[in-house]
Amino acid sequence: MKVTFDSLIPFSVDYQSVKSLLIKLKYTSVLAFPIAAFIAFVSTGVFTLLPAILLYVAVPLLELFISPDHNNFNEAEIESRANDRYFDYFLYAFTFILVTVLLFFLYAISNPNLATLDFIGRTISMGVLCGIAINLGHELGHRPNRFEQFLGEIALLISFENHFLPYHNLGHHRFVATPKDPATARRNELVYTFWFRSQFGSYFQAWKFEFEKLRRRKVSIFSLQNRMLGYTLAQVIFVVTIYIFFGWKTLFAFTIAAIIGKLMLETVNYIEHYGLTRKMDKKGKYERVMPKHSWNSDHVISRSIMLELSRHSDHHFKASKHYQILDSFDESPQMPTGYPGMMIFALISPIWFWYMNSKISEIYHGNVPQDVDNDQQ
Repeated sequence: MKVTFDSLIPFSVDYQSVKSLLIKLKYTSVLAFPIAAFIAFVSTGVFTLLPAILLYVAVPLLELFISPDHNNFNEAEIESRANDRYFDYFLYAFTFILVTVLLFFLYAISNPNLATLDFIGRTISMGVLCGIAINLGHELGHRPNRFEQFLGEIALLISFENHFLPYHNLGHHRFVATPKDPATARRNELVYTFWFRSQFGSYFQAWKFEFEKLRRRKVSIFSLQNRMLGYTLAQVIFVVTIYIFFGWKTLFAFTIAAIIGKLMLETVNYIEHYGLTRKMDKKGKYERVMPKHSWNSDHVISRSIMLELSRHSDHHFKASKHYQILDSFDESPQMPTGYPGMMIFALISPIWFWYMNSKISEIYHGNVPQDVDNDQQ
């Protein structure tokens, strides 16, 4: 008698249902980072860097050997996933987890007997969590529901990055792949200078957008309807609270962690649209944002841990789509690896320019538009 694998299992298995469940649960892989952070905050030596090691060593190495998955869901699957509240509840729970990690960090880093290297390691690990929190805030910040937006604001507060919401939704999605967008990297622009141009440019644009909105509504800029004013007050209260309960040393560590989170955000911004541009017609209007205006990556691990952020082309094409139903497009320019690996790659500027500029030349068939060239700015 032939023995099959199914005959060894004492109950019926619906493999399609199991596959669907695993696909549904894949985003829980991001929980490896708060778990690693808890370990880092009670450890010494190299283990204090565990989240950074996972993100920037383990994930890039694994994605060298795992092929990207370009498959999309069919219409029935998209409808099912779009209406499944699990994907929303997971984001709510993840927000609570990140806040818990932050509180534990503030307690752990305030230990007066902590060695200097362990202090540095734990701060870097919290910085990685700050960057992950910004990504969560990005996803929730696109939601029309005020409760979800509020959770996104909490996630962004962890890195003092609340200005991201008005700038990103009103500016970046409107001006992406044009010289008007500070978060679009020009060709031959160093990532190190881009950090400052994007961070400060987006901050000032956020204030500008809020002023314009209030002016149209004939509301004072000192009104609490001014989100930037509210965000600033929230950040000041947050800073004062940390100082009162934990002291200067802890506040310093948290500030450094928040800066690390910001640098992670800006490095991601750098790789997402590097060198890409939208055409302008004779009337001075830019073409519609299309999948070809964002670099895409379908590498499965970074897709999961970054809530599909690397399917960035579809996110810009239809910004209202939730993370679990984003598609891959054939016309999207593809990165050679996932976002964590590309972030490291971007730091090695000569090799980055050599490789990415050749890809850009292929995309534009050798006729690279002048306004994406940093030398022409």
